[in-house]
Amino acid sequence: MECRQPESCKMDAKLQPGHTVAVFRGRALVCAEMKTRLPGPDKTNRTNITDLLKPHSKAIAAGIAAVIGEGIANLLEPWPLKIVLDNVLRSRPIHGWLNRMILSTAGANKLSILEFATMAVLIIAVVGAACSYIEKFVTTSTGQWVMHDLRRALYAHIQKLSLTYHDQKQTGDLISRVTSDIDAIQSFITSGLLGALVNSLTLVGMVGVMLYINWRFTLIALSVAPPLFLVVYTFTRRIKKAAREMRKKEGEIVSVIQEVLSSIRVVKAFAREDYEQRRLEEESLEGIEIAMRARSLKARLAPLVEIIVAAGTCLVLWFGARMALSGSLSAGSLVVFILYLGKMYKPMQELSKMTDTYSKAAVGYERIQEVLNTHGEVKDLPGARLAPALKGRIQFQRVNFSYRAGTQVLRDVSFEIEPGQVAALVGPTGAGKTTIISLIPRFYDPDSGRVKIDGYDVRTFKQKSLRQQISFVLQDTLLFHAPVWNNIAYGKPNASRSEILRAAALANAHEFIDKMPDGYDTMIGERGVTLSGGQRQRIAIARAIIRGSPILILDEPGSGLDAGTEKLVFEALDRLMEGKTSIVIAHRLATIQRADIILVIKDGAIVERGQHEELLKSRGVYSDLYELQVTAQA
Repeated sequence: MECRQPESCKMDAKLQPGHTVAVFRGRALVCAEMKTRLPGPDKTNRTNITDLLKPHSKAIAAGIAAVIGEGIANLLEPWPLKIVLDNVLRSRPIHGWLNRMILSTAGANKLSILEFATMAVLIIAVVGAACSYIEKFVTTSTGQWVMHDLRRALYAHIQKLSLTYHDQKQTGDLISRVTSDIDAIQSFITSGLLGALVNSLTLVGMVGVMLYINWRFTLIALSVAPPLFLVVYTFTRRIKKAAREMRKKEGEIVSVIQEVLSSIRVVKAFAREDYEQRRLEEESLEGIEIAMRARSLKARLAPLVEIIVAAGTCLVLWFGARMALSGSLSAGSLVVFILYLGKMYKPMQELSKMTDTYSKAAVGYERIQEVLNTHGEVKDLPGARLAPALKGRIQFQRVNFSYRAGTQVLRDVSFEIEPGQVAALVGPTGAGKTTIISLIPRFYDPDSGRVKIDGYDVRTFKQKSLRQQISFVLQDTLLFHAPVWNNIAYGKPNASRSEILRAAALANAHEFIDKMPDGYDTMIGERGVTLSGGQRQRIAIARAIIRGSPILILDEPGSGLDAGTEKLVFEALDRLMEGKTSIVIAHRLATIQRADIILVIKDGAIVERGQHEELLKSRGVYSDLYELQVTAQA
């Protein structure tokens, strides 16, 4: 990255409108103007290998030309030796077009012919080396860019998939697909794609030349080809199956590691390190067993190929030596033929060795396509439009919802919240409160019924434009491994420094942030573990304040806080909720007594609704919950 105004790059987060944030070696940089100089393909989504290779067609064409040059060099390599044996040593003079070319270039003098042959060796070697370099450079650069494009497309698609998909999939398995599976494809493109073409062209060319020299002799040499390809084909299928099992197990191992590391505090709190160690060892041992089966197949393939190739070489030596002794084949032709034979068998062996690389890439591509072909259950409908500036009138009309068939979570839920009102959802755990707030930003879609904002069904809006007008403060506050200011400005990346400071002050967070070692530049630990619960919550409130959206969703924002911290948090929440349509989930009923409307949820249905005093007088579910809490506190 190149900055046109390097003097404006600071580490003190002095953001101004229009600034761009960059990260370099783990540090956040703020630059007035940042331009990216990364050559490469365009940014359109590509999920097909052919489409991924299209932007690199010129480079691949150059690579193919280099492959053809390398193949020609391989074909010409034995001929200088034949010239020396037959024309210089006079075993049997060459006739035909080659003899005419030698006479016109080097003349009839033996020394001149020897010089011509030695120069030919050097030229052929230089041409082969240059073509080999171009081919390897092209495949390496193409492989890297294809990996980048495919990883970007896969990562973007995973993020677009609905929460239902993520609820059912293991995070570690998805990580494995974004990393290991794409690496396997990149390795195949780098080491196998044009390499297979080189070997194939070399094989075809050498068979053609050998047929030209002596077709009967060539058929003898090729007699081992059918059993060779049969063995390779059979083993390739079995290796691919084993590779598929191995990839699946690798995903499961990554899932175990990811799960444990993300929950390391729980593991340590319950002293379960030994259990988690045994769990990983069991998964790893299963992986070793699968890998050994795959390795056994690969280990058996190579010796079988060697034996078949050796059998072919024996046949050629036997018949070739007899033909040379009888005078029907010159010594130079026999040497060229044997050299070609070695070169012909080598591509066969190389192609057989590529079964491992190909199998891993094929399995990786299958696993990637499995994700790319998954369509999110929640997606923008045809004709969906950008959400206008919302006022915040929320309606649920006879909404039913279930996460899986046969288990209904919400039943005939209907209510209405006016713009600027504060609505509270209360009820026992598992009643469906979190599900209700998840339907508003379309994390899920209802099975039946409608969710409306300002009279419009939320499904008529594009998801991104809808969510940009909703702010969240959740019970489990997630912060990123980034500076404090970056976490506050997460929902508004172009926020100025003054906006960040104002949001922090309104959230009662400025005081403790200012006391940090680097102030707003202080790096926060992963998931915010270096901060207290109250500090995390106030940064989350600042993040919601700076977004300035008309709709606010709060999921148990005061949970687990001490009295002093709770006071600071609720002061910040009062400022945040002012003038916004707010939906609050609260188990501590004392915190929502001033709500304009309280909805009591039980078994997925609204059983009571009203204000605090009304619900207490009704002597229903809300009254019972309130009395239980008051008694417990007393």
